[in-house]
Formats: sequence, structure tokens, C-alpha cells
Amino acid sequence: MKKFILSLLTFFSIFLFGGIFSQTANAQVTVKVASDIAYAPFEYQDSNQKWAGVDVDIMHRVAAINGWKLEMSYPGFDAAVNNLQSGKVDAVIAGMSITDARRKVFDFGTPYYPSSIVIATTKLNKISDPSQLAGKTVGAKNGTISQQWLQDNQVKYGYNIKTYADGVAMLAALKTGNIAAAMDEYPVLSYAANQGEDIAVNMNPVVIGYYGFAVMKGENADLIKGFNSALAKLQADGEYDKILAKYGATPSKAKPKKSVYTIASDNAFAPFEFQATNKQYTGVDVDLLNAIAKHEGFKIKWNFVGFSAALNATQSGQADGMMAGMTITDARKQVFDFSTPYYNSNLTVAVAATDKDKIKAWSDLKGATVGAKTGTASFDYLNANAAKYGFTVKAFTDATTLYASLRDGAVQAIMDDEPVLKYAIAQGQKFVTPLPAVADGQYGFAVKKGSNPELTQMFNDGYAYLKSSGEYDKIINKYMESKQGTTNKVNAVDESTFFGIIKNNYKQLLQGIGVTITLALISFILAMILGTIFGLFIVSPIRALRIVARIYIDFIRGIPLLVFTVFLFYGVPNLIQMITGHQSPMNEFVAGIIALTLNAGAYIAEIIRGGVQAVPAGQMEASRSLGVSYVRTMRKVILPQALKITSPSLINQFIISLKDTTLVSVIGLTELLLTGQIIMARNFQQFYVYAIVGLMYLILIEALTIIARQIERRIK
Repeated sequence: MKKFILSLLTFFSIFLFGGIFSQTANAQVTVKVASDIAYAPFEYQDSNQKWAGVDVDIMHRVAAINGWKLEMSYPGFDAAVNNLQSGKVDAVIAGMSITDARRKVFDFGTPYYPSSIVIATTKLNKISDPSQLAGKTVGAKNGTISQQWLQDNQVKYGYNIKTYADGVAMLAALKTGNIAAAMDEYPVLSYAANQGEDIAVNMNPVVIGYYGFAVMKGENADLIKGFNSALAKLQADGEYDKILAKYGATPSKAKPKKSVYTIASDNAFAPFEFQATNKQYTGVDVDLLNAIAKHEGFKIKWNFVGFSAALNATQSGQADGMMAGMTITDARKQVFDFSTPYYNSNLTVAVAATDKDKIKAWSDLKGATVGAKTGTASFDYLNANAAKYGFTVKAFTDATTLYASLRDGAVQAIMDDEPVLKYAIAQGQKFVTPLPAVADGQYGFAVKKGSNPELTQMFNDGYAYLKSSGEYDKIINKYMESKQGTTNKVNAVDESTFFGIIKNNYKQLLQGIGVTITLALISFILAMILGTIFGLFIVSPIRALRIVARIYIDFIRGIPLLVFTVFLFYGVPNLIQMITGHQSPMNEFVAGIIALTLNAGAYIAEIIRGGVQAVPAGQMEASRSLGVSYVRTMRKVILPQALKITSPSLINQFIISLKDTTLVSVIGLTELLLTGQIIMARNFQQFYVYAIVGLMYLILIEALTIIARQIERRIK
């Protein structure tokens, strides 16, 4: 009996615990991932109303490999990012370019797709160079790398920028002629063109980085690990390439045309290129180009000959390219083709530590000899300012003799790139840098003009990958005391604080609030005129006028202002184009004024109607009995009293109209709210930016309310 009971207990124990273990083993980790809503070929709804695209397929395969239970949502790019930051989802995969600003907020997986952007136009308005956009308007989606590129190059090319919430609105604006061009990801625009959209791409794409799978910084490290391992598996077994080919998204890559490329460089330009204690050359330039060559699959042979010799070797064809901390200048662009800039450079002056109290300004260098390497930006700068400050310039062929001359007293000062001098000081050189750094420009990889274009392209592609993967930062930090951003940016403002955002963006915010005030004032004045007219129509004894007024008021009040604004700006020009065959773009400011005027006018008409009807009917009868006409009675007797009665309601309507100006940002008019969103897209500081915008609205509305009350008291 005991054995039977023991056997029975054993059986139930095995059954119970086996069920628990089985349930645990079968349990899946639920992963919530947000994506864009319409970003073909990466995420979109196909003809069967099913979500498809590169990102969708990759994410489903990654989830399957890791055994995750995947819950994907498609709220749109901005909403996806906001959902991630608010903790509503675990991750985002939405063709999201990896940038330095985003790295401060998010952790990224292994970069999975090269991000290249391009400017597109309609087929009839071909533009082959950004310089042709001068004076024209170019559209971009808010918070994207395209928007950042346009902002960075706006002064150079002289175009205007209009911001949109999504690609659908941007392409609609392009087709209706509201913008001359649109900038977006190359595969996205190419896909749209292949689907029959009126889009033409006549420029070369700009490789700017890679897409990444993102989680909040410091969170969900297991998701990053799982994504990276699954992506590596997909790439190794060829499934990744099949997914790209399925959607026509296979990126074009430059291929080497030589078995080995000879690269000329400086021989003593630490920390960019210098000989280490093991007698091997190392440095930022060396590690960077070696890593790029490895990723892109080409071989290089270094030739460390000194800066001037490297210039000559590249020009004469003895070297295929040059990587030597070479500043990109207009004069050099006439001789060389440059890559994407890979380092922001400043110039600075160094003196012996014993002279730190003698030289505190450029004027203190009068009568001194200042050295610099020939052919460098430092040498050009010194020559340009020698007469102004009264010093003599001495040329050197390399950094070794330059620095030795300062140590030995042969020169009283030297000028060189700031990171190079700071590295030398950190290595024990008894120098100081007493003068402010001079903003110089950017370093670039160079080839002889018109030669080896594939080498430049491979550099750009590899550089974009290193930037996105974080390897570039590791190389920079390996040789620098601090990160490049703090080393090279003079007076950089930290946008992670409330006052930092204000300090760095106050001009932009004031411009935005100026547009808001202008919109509100002009639209309200016009709305007062329109509302008064239709308000009088409603109480008119003429039935036709009452019918017209009622149709207008009911129509406007029945349509949300946001919908009406979008319809007015996009729909009406499209209708005109369908009828006439010609584009009739509408200015966004004019569209905003019209929408706000018509909307506020309908409500003011009802306010005026109420005010008129509040005046005792006997006054109209008394005036008419004295022989005064209806119009004159209304103008002289009734309307003045009605305005006094309705003044509180009219003031309230003005405040509503002021707040309604935020809705016109949907058509790309950069008022205060959209200004804040553009700033936020750069620094991801939602709380601070929205707090600043809200505070500005509060101060503005309170100030206008006080003024309006004063006017109200005067009227009464």
C-alpha cells in the first residue's frame, strides 16, 4: 500500500512539475516594435492590406530566430519614436538613420542598411545639381537626416526648407507645385518612381549613414544582442540579400578597380598619422582608412612621405589617394576630388610654456617668427594675417622640424591643427595654446580630380558604416583626450538643459512666435470683417442673405480646421491642376491666413448675430419710424451696441484663433509649434522644448489678454 501511494505521488509530481517546466519552456518573450506607417519599400501596406517591406520582413525573421512573440505597430515615424521614449514599445525599426544626436538617446543594433538621401523633382522640372535650387523651396520630413542635410547646406545653395510630418504630404506638395523639390531616402523615392509616381531623380545619392534597430539608451540590451546575432545569421545564409532583392532595395556598391591602392600620407602628424614605439605607423587616419578598406573589401598600401610630398604624389598619379588630415578648401577642390568630410578641424597657436604670460593676443606676436607647415591651412592663415599683426612666417616641410624649432627657440610660435597640438602637449611637449582656436574647416580623403571615383565612393560608404556602427567614435577616442565634439566645436552649447536649448535656439523661437502673431493678427482682422458681414446677413430681413450666411457658417463649423487647412492647401491646387492641366501652388502663409480667417469668421458671425439680437428690438423700430433706413440704423444704432455687448466673446475668439495657428504647421508653415518640433527633432528633449513653447504661448496670450481687456474697458 505504501509503495502504491509513493508511486502515485511520484507520478503526480512528475506530471505537475513537467507541466510547469513545459509551460515555462514554451513561454515566449513579447517584444513590441513600432515602425513607420508609409515608408515603402521598408514598411507599407500591400494590395492585400498586409504590412510588408524590408524592415517588416527582417523584424519577423529576427523574432522567429530569437523565439520572440512579435507585436508590431505602425503609427508613423515621429509617433514611433515618441512611443519608444514614453515606454509604450520596446524598440523601433523604421528606416531610422543612426546619428550622433540619436546615439545620446537610443542604443542601436548592428547597422543593417546603408542610408543614402537624394533630391527628387517632378519629371517636367528636372534639377541635376543643388545649386539650381537657389531661391526655391525644398521639402523634407521633420526629424529626418534629409532635413538635417538641407539645414546644413541651406546657406551654401540658397534654397528654402519646408518641413512635413510624413512622406505622403511631402510628395503631395511636390506634385501640386508647392515645393520645387523633395529630399528623402534614395530607395524610398526610387520605389515611388517605379510605382508610377510623378517623380524624377537626376542627382547622385548622398551616403550619410546606416539604418539601425533602436531601443532606449541603457535598456533592453538583450533585444540588441538578439537582433545583432539574428541579423548576422540572416546575412551569413543569404536570406538578408533575398529580402532586399524581394523589394528592389539591393544597394549599389562601388567595387575596386585595382588590386592595391597606394595611399600617400604625412609622416608626423599625430594623432592622425605618426610612428608608434613599435615602429609602425598608426593614428586616426591610419586606423580609419584601414577599417574602411576592410569593410569595403579593397586593399591599400600606405606611403608616409610627408604632407607636401603626399600632395605632389597624388597630383602626379604616383599615389591613388591622400589621407593626411587634409583640410578641404575651394582652392584644393580645383585640383582634388574630396570624400565626405570626416573630421571638423580648428587651428591654434602654440608657444613655449615659459612664454605663456608674454603672448595673450595676436598683437603680442608683433616682431616674432611664427612657423607652420607649408601647404597647410595654418600656413595660409598666417600669411593672410602676417601684415596685420606684424609677425614673420617661416615654412616647414614636416611637423617634426616645426615642433623642434619651437622647442629650440628658432621660432617664437607655431600654428597647427588644434587636435595635433593638444596631442603633442598631452605627450609631454612643453607648449601652451594661449590664443582662441580659429575655426578652419573639415578634413577629407582626396584623389586627383577626375580619377579613381570608385575609391572616393568606397571611402564614403565605409565611413558612413563606421559612423553608424560606433567604430568611428572608438577610433577618435583612442587617440583624443576627449570626443571630437568637445575638441573641435568652439562655444558649443549643450542642448540637454532648459537654458541650453534657449541659448542655442532663441532666434529661431522668436522667429516662430513672430509668424504666429502675424498669422493671428491678420487672420483675426479679416475674420472680424467677414464675420460682421455674415453676422448681419443672418439677421437681415432678406431671406437670400440669411440662407447664404447659414450655408457658410454651417459648412465651416462642420469641418475641423485641421482638415479644412489640408484640403485648402493640397486639395484645391490639385483640383485646379486636374481641370486646367497646370500646377497652381498655393503659398502656405496665404493658405494659413485663408483657413484661419474663414474658420474664425464663421464663429464671429454667430457672435455678432447674438450681439445684434441682444439689442432691444424697440430701438430698430424707433429708428425706422423716424425715417432712418435699415442700413443706416444698423450701422449707427444697433451695431455699436452689439460690439460692446460681444467684446468679451470677441476677445475670447481672438485667443482661440491665436492657439489655432498651431494647426497650420501641418502644411509646413513654420510657426512656433513647428519651430519647437524642428528643434526637438535634433536634440530629442521633448519636455524642455514643449515646456519652452508652452511658456511662450502662455506669456503671449496673457500679454494680449491684458491689452484686450484694456481695449474692452475703453469701449465700454
